[in-house]
Amino acid sequence: MSRFFAALGERALLGDLRQVRDYLRDPQIRRQARERVSEAVGDDARVLVGHSLGSVVAYEALAENPGWPVRMLVTLGSPLGIPNLIFDRLDPAPRPVADAGLGPRGRWPGPGRAWVNVADQGDVVALVKDLRGAFGPEVDGWVVDNGATAHNVKPYLTAVETGRAIWTGVDGGPWTGTD
Repeated sequence: MSRFFAALGERALLGDLRQVRDYLRDPQIRRQARERVSEAVGDDARVLVGHSLGSVVAYEALAENPGWPVRMLVTLGSPLGIPNLIFDRLDPAPRPVADAGLGPRGRWPGPGRAWVNVADQGDVVALVKDLRGAFGPEVDGWVVDNGATAHNVKPYLTAVETGRAIWTGVDGGPWTGTD
């Protein structure tokens, strides 16, 4: 019985990896994904939330559009910090940091924007939980416990930390828990 479930998990993981590969290698797929995000961002958009590969698309779309009114990027179960597989293939490409000993740094997704990354400790897609080393100390990060569904979007979306980040982006100020 466990072999059956292991095979199901392996097929699902391989399917997800194919999506990542296709997005990163096929310029048309990458462009179309970003266009879908662009179509969804209106003049009143304040928060952009991306889960899994969607966090990569959201990050790249924001970095490409500094004039968007979005003031908060919320990434959930994000693979953005994984070196070689994702981080080194981002567009815009990470740039070298002048400080000795630091690797390249991902570009900030636009001026005046805040960023909260939420990751489950057991989420293998969000392999790098703390994105500050890859993108800078401004990334706020929260580790949550999604239970047995570590990468599932539902527990990420219902986490208090995600709600706080979205509230902060909508309201423009820190969430106090009393509003």
